[in-house]
Amino acid sequence: MPNASSWSASSPLLLLWEDSSGTRIFLSLLYAVLAISGTLSNVMVIYLVFSFKKLQTTSNAFIVNGCAADLSVCALWMPQEAVLGLLPPNSSSLRSAEYRLLRGGLLSLGLTVSLASHLLVAFNRYVLITKLPSVYQALYQRRHTGCMIGLSWALALLLVPLLPGLWTPGSAQQPPPRQTDGSSRYTALLLALAVLGQTALLLHCYLGIVRRVRGSAKRVSVLNFHLLHQLPFPAAPPPPRRAQRRLSSVSVLLLCCVFLLGTQPLVWVSLLGFFLRPAPPALQAASWLLLCSLSALNPLLYTWRSEEFRRAARSVLPRGEGPAA
Repeated sequence: MPNASSWSASSPLLLLWEDSSGTRIFLSLLYAVLAISGTLSNVMVIYLVFSFKKLQTTSNAFIVNGCAADLSVCALWMPQEAVLGLLPPNSSSLRSAEYRLLRGGLLSLGLTVSLASHLLVAFNRYVLITKLPSVYQALYQRRHTGCMIGLSWALALLLVPLLPGLWTPGSAQQPPPRQTDGSSRYTALLLALAVLGQTALLLHCYLGIVRRVRGSAKRVSVLNFHLLHQLPFPAAPPPPRRAQRRLSSVSVLLLCCVFLLGTQPLVWVSLLGFFLRPAPPALQAASWLLLCSLSALNPLLYTWRSEEFRRAARSVLPRGEGPAA
């Protein structure tokens, strides 16, 4: 059985649960499904944005940045977890410090840039809806947008060597708890607080959008932006104004709920482990699965209500020339 107090990078996430072949096979299959679906969806969004000029907006540039980061999780990290979960716990591949560092670096890089991209998208849409067009155009010039994207990767690259193994939980192959490096607990605490701060800013942006859209649909329309294509809001045919505002608010709140469901369990599990005692291994593994599943769901979160994305997808998918549903 795994040691419930372990929390480092000595072996794959799968082994946090009961060390049984059935559990490892099930989670390996789950990771394989997430890896395939996440890779295809992220590549599809990147391809559509680069192929269709109408989709080449500032907001979509940040979405593509997040998709590129999610690819490092779905296409590079998840397949390794799926394979390593099927290996015996004492396999030499699980004990290689260099290989563990590589896997932890891929996961850290992808998740850090992905979370930063969530915040960039939210702030971009907040400025788009709540500020004057002149403010938006001055802030989101092409050069400024590129700098924001570059800073998200620079921050992630800076944090990779500072957070060794933090993004990858450990398992039964751990030394006793008293040998655990105490500094990693404080690093995990700082990371949890950083994600909480990022979540607070993201919620502030989207709730500000909800208040503005519900308060004045006319104020949004005079911005001369294709709002229904920029935001995950319902598209044509337009419902009555009151129903449109209600559906717009529901769409934004749904996006926030999915993001909270993916990020907050791991945050509170980390806080629980710092202030009280480590959470049960199954709870740790479940929180990590929820966070990593965001990398596969992110493309759908930002495109499923966009008519422009749906029209572009129908044009490239098989039988895309048929009548729209």
